[in-house]
Amino acid sequence: MARFLEVTVAVTVVLAAVIFQVNCGFFRLKRVGHAKVLGFDWKNCGQPDAPAVLKTLTVSPDPINIPGSLTAAASGSTSVELTAPLSLNVTLEKEVAGFWVRVPCVEDLGSCHYKDVCDILNQLIPPGQDCPEPLHTYGMPCHCPFKAASYSLPQSEFYLPYIDLPYWLTNGKYRVQGDLGGGGKELGCLKLSLSIHSD
Repeated sequence: MARFLEVTVAVTVVLAAVIFQVNCGFFRLKRVGHAKVLGFDWKNCGQPDAPAVLKTLTVSPDPINIPGSLTAAASGSTSVELTAPLSLNVTLEKEVAGFWVRVPCVEDLGSCHYKDVCDILNQLIPPGQDCPEPLHTYGMPCHCPFKAASYSLPQSEFYLPYIDLPYWLTNGKYRVQGDLGGGGKELGCLKLSLSIHSD
């Protein structure tokens, strides 16, 4: 039903899993007892003719509490089939003393290049396993390829559990840019901005 949007959700899942979880054993982590995400905002940053575009994305409440529930809805489209390998370039920046500082990539954490989102999805959700909710309810796949079409995810509720974060990611203003590519071409680009305040 909503295959392109699954890419958006999948990339979000990948970003969350990779940036916050994968190989975190190499980092000094802080158990977050309670955190708030404020001022969440987004925009497309690809070329005007980029095939993959997020059209709408609403997230509430503001602030988002962790742990806690959030409600999200989205719609988007892709004019081409998205097949492996799908590369993802992530640029993560933190505001320090009024300047935006790029967080380097260290052991797959920070501003990193991921060669194939499809492969990461297969590792996170083994083929044959049901897709996580609400993707499963709406018949959305969680593996490549993703067919060309316009799609939407109805308003859905997600639960955000307690999390472990790298010490440098527990408080501050952040912006993240994700550039999706395949076949040597840019397929889409999304920018996110938010603030994190934690105990």
